[in-house]
Amino acid sequence: MPWVLVAPAVVGLAFLVLPLAGLLVRAPWPTMGERLAEPQVLQALRLSLVTATLATLICLLLGVPLAWVLARGNIPGRRLVRALVTVPLVLPPVVGGVALLLVLGRNGLAGRWMHETFGISLPFTTAGVVVAEAFVAMPFLVISVEGALKAADLRFEEAAATLGASRWRVFTRVTLPLVAPGVSAGAVLCWARALGEFGATITFAGNFPGRTQTMPLAVYLALETDPEAAIVLSLVLLAVSVAVLVSLRDRWVGTS
Repeated sequence: MPWVLVAPAVVGLAFLVLPLAGLLVRAPWPTMGERLAEPQVLQALRLSLVTATLATLICLLLGVPLAWVLARGNIPGRRLVRALVTVPLVLPPVVGGVALLLVLGRNGLAGRWMHETFGISLPFTTAGVVVAEAFVAMPFLVISVEGALKAADLRFEEAAATLGASRWRVFTRVTLPLVAPGVSAGAVLCWARALGEFGATITFAGNFPGRTQTMPLAVYLALETDPEAAIVLSLVLLAVSVAVLVSLRDRWVGTS
């Protein structure tokens, strides 16, 4: 291989790996168990796991049908709809949080009606965390499932339809099993993205311990008062990220 390509490749690899190695080197390994058992750490971890899981369930309920419409539906402006779906991927998360406030806040377009009619207020609540995480994570699921639907062999669905199966039965018994790997991959990516969400969460839901303070927010707060605690929390998130990559290696990264 030419050195003119190898040299910058090595520098690029070091640029990506060294910061992660820094976490491992500076981690307080002797007190790691004690720090992980601290109430505020367990509280933030528990809240992160619960909200990320709930956000993923919401994304599954809404994102799978949306992916099916984009992949199979003959609707006008489908390209525009697909572009709108992917906007949260490139939108700064803080801007997403501001947008959620303007729509779902107490004085928002829909939030005012929700508060006056049902007494529901989402900002600065645990439910607000779930909404913020679902907003930024759903595109990962939709893109994955849409790709799986486009790659699925339509002949199986057509055969089931000719045998008298209803559209719902074809979807649940044939289509979903065919795209199950794509749905699983999208759900894992969606969950990981929700777990690591910061900007939209702190903007829309705030940073209240026990109620809206997830792991990324706890890392940010600990960095100002207890850097070692921030390192421990960061290592937990790093371990989750590595586990996600390992579980998706056959679909998203090379296996060789």
